[in-house]
Amino acid sequence: MPDTDPNQVRLTGENSFIRLLEQENGPQLTRVSHWRILHSPGGEGHVLFIQSDVTDNAVQIYSDNVAMTRWLQGEIESLLYPAFAGETIPVIEAVFSRSGDSKSAWTETVKAGDAQITLTWSDFAEPFMLTIAAGSVAGRPHGVYSCFIPARHAQVKLNERGAAGRPFPQKRGDKEGSTACLALSETWVRP
Repeated sequence: MPDTDPNQVRLTGENSFIRLLEQENGPQLTRVSHWRILHSPGGEGHVLFIQSDVTDNAVQIYSDNVAMTRWLQGEIESLLYPAFAGETIPVIEAVFSRSGDSKSAWTETVKAGDAQITLTWSDFAEPFMLTIAAGSVAGRPHGVYSCFIPARHAQVKLNERGAAGRPFPQKRGDKEGSTACLALSETWVRP
């Protein structure tokens, strides 16, 4: 393996996620994608994409950098989850904060007007590195490298209303994964 990746760095930061279900392999009741971007062509900042029973199944987008959010929608979310890529969906201005740690519990808080969304991951499994080479997934030119820290428990709240469902185990190769993971040190590359 060479010392450097020949591909172009598109973004680096974090992309932690929560997918809640009622039963294993069942439909997703909540899908959350939380980005903390440190470098991208759209700049740096935060964005939260959420579709859940707590949003009445509507997609909502919260961000502190609209240009970065629109770039992210076109570059990556259009490939990962097209429902989050709609550029006509309003972006709600928000303030982002984090508390806790990856040993006990990690909470991301998003505040916008009178709405407060909290995302909490806890009961962590052993971390592992996710490595997907650029061009190795059909229809996706990107490669991604990320430190996944799977959570056996996760919670999504909008104000005091908690989302239904829970995370379930999800194998990644031979590693114990989850439908809810902290995804730290995440870098996306493209030829």
